[in-house]
Amino acid sequence: MSKQIALGALIAPAGTAKASWRHPEVDPAMVTSIEAYIELAKTAERGYFDLFFLADTPGARYEDIDQWSRDPLYHNALEPITLLSALAVATEHIGLGGTLSSTFFEPFNIARQFASLDHISHGRAAWNVVTSALDINAQNFGQDSMPPHDERYARAREVLEVVKSYWDTWEDDAFVFDKEAGRNFDPRKFHVVDHQGAFIRAKGALNTARPPQGHPLIVQAGASEAGRDLAAETADVVFGVGSTVEMAKAFTHDVKARTFKFGRTPEDVLVLTGVNVIVGPTSAEARARAQVVEDCILIDQRVHFLATDLEASLGDLPLDEPIPEERIPASTNQQAYYEEILRLHRRGLTLRQVAEQYNRTKAVIVGDPAAVADRLEAWVEAGATDGFMFTVPWLPGGLEDLVDLLVPELQRRGLVQTENHAATLRERLGLTRPRNRNARVSG
Repeated sequence: MSKQIALGALIAPAGTAKASWRHPEVDPAMVTSIEAYIELAKTAERGYFDLFFLADTPGARYEDIDQWSRDPLYHNALEPITLLSALAVATEHIGLGGTLSSTFFEPFNIARQFASLDHISHGRAAWNVVTSALDINAQNFGQDSMPPHDERYARAREVLEVVKSYWDTWEDDAFVFDKEAGRNFDPRKFHVVDHQGAFIRAKGALNTARPPQGHPLIVQAGASEAGRDLAAETADVVFGVGSTVEMAKAFTHDVKARTFKFGRTPEDVLVLTGVNVIVGPTSAEARARAQVVEDCILIDQRVHFLATDLEASLGDLPLDEPIPEERIPASTNQQAYYEEILRLHRRGLTLRQVAEQYNRTKAVIVGDPAAVADRLEAWVEAGATDGFMFTVPWLPGGLEDLVDLLVPELQRRGLVQTENHAATLRERLGLTRPRNRNARVSG
């Protein structure tokens, strides 16, 4: 029997496919409907998904607004922590993950928000630590442009350290609630944070008890050298990249091998590889569903999406000629995307072909449940991943197909659990609960 794997659902407004809002089954107004999100979370929970994950960006793009009106990207989205707090009381078992930028948000606020979410959800919170990449986001926070790549990752490492220090303000048994003695908490088990670093100055304490998980789960998605190091040092779950089993295996082994230099082991980190799966009762029906998704995307939207990730102007170029070398920047703020675009460009493809094939390093799998499960099981048996982060192309139908068609086949093969046992997300994923750094060692 194959080992059981972890499943995550990456949920973006209307779906992760470009122009998903145009899908005939999608109600574009659902992106601000709490009722719609509750149904999505319950669907994922019914399918024994381990993590319901909300992608996000802190701001709306305002340049070239006419094009964005045709191809919106987080131009209308609920704030993740607020939304996840509502989902926490509507679900029982599924992990709840959200994105929050270490570049713009202060450690105390991050620590308190995720500690609160962990309490509200009874230990199911996960923080996706991102450094952000767009100047328009920086401008929302009073900055002219994004700091350099390596500086953002150095700050992220320090922010993480301070956030974890805040989560360890209180030892697990600090609150005694002794009414007779008139003692609410044991002051010996309260610890002040005093940090003076290169990016962060903080002195104080978290006014929320230690989270049920000790520390909410830390999630990372960086594919650059700095991102992989940060993941190996700090993450519990890493969103893996690779459009082939060989690429995914190389990424997974690289990140896990890096854990040793940070005093960790490969078992401390789970890699969930991003996959774009469209499943149908038959292969023909799956292909038909995939074609509906493709038909929603106009070629100018594909080029616009490509140009956004390449951080270059491409809209004036002829579609059936290669992108001129002078339009390719020397680097971008999103290294994994940049490298994929370069690979396509170096094959001599035209702008149209690059735009049609570019998929942000994710494998695209279309087929009936058995065929899709065969592909996923092969990745697991090859040691390429610990599980999968499904980018759901359209909502709610794309998620319902995964739950109703694919998950039963994965369960039949022993790859996915059939009952919910564990109480917290860490326990569900087999990850260790962090010890409070301030607690005295007994014995």
